[in-house]
Amino acid sequence: MSLKTRVIVQCLLTAVVTGGMLFLPAGTWKFWQGWIFLGFLLIPMMAASIYFTERDPQLVERRLQKKEKVGEQKLIMNFAKLIFLAVFLIPGFDFRFGWSRRTFGAVPVWLMILSGTLALAGYLMTYWVMSANSYASRIIQVEKGQPVISIGPYRIVRHPMYLGGIISILFTPLALGSYWAVPAFALLIPVIVLRILNEEKILRKELAGYSEYCQSTRSRLIPRVW
Repeated sequence: MSLKTRVIVQCLLTAVVTGGMLFLPAGTWKFWQGWIFLGFLLIPMMAASIYFTERDPQLVERRLQKKEKVGEQKLIMNFAKLIFLAVFLIPGFDFRFGWSRRTFGAVPVWLMILSGTLALAGYLMTYWVMSANSYASRIIQVEKGQPVISIGPYRIVRHPMYLGGIISILFTPLALGSYWAVPAFALLIPVIVLRILNEEKILRKELAGYSEYCQSTRSRLIPRVW
């Protein structure tokens, strides 16, 4: 298949799988928070896919890779996938059985809208990272001739894509109207931290100039915190 076809297929699969994880547990198509979330997820995804396929096809090829080459990263990502698949079902079940509504009261519409906007901002941040770093692969690898990227979001923290991902993770449950899903989604954060620590070990060893970059950009994930 051509690169464009592969990207379209990937976007469609994402839509089907994500929609299934939202609406099957909800037991109804009336889960309106799920529809809004899908729009926030898929519209930027399609637009970015078209843009980067034309502007930087090598980046898109890297983003389509899924098989980790490092043993530790394989374990980390397999664990992350299990958590993700489990916790992403909670908002739908919450909508169906009213867990949050009965325990804490319904999530206010304004809070859902605000949370959805912040989750979208985190998601868009990953595209900012991709525009700055053509080597932003989905898997951990160092390619021949790969430079250290220190522009754009990489001036702020060493792992801005993970920062964007964490912002999306933290606000997605409330955007979907579920208080109960917040601590469950937060379980993904320690996994991301483990991934970062292992990734930095590899980058310091294999990517020329990365140790010096770490000296100039001190924060890994949260500015002035860690």
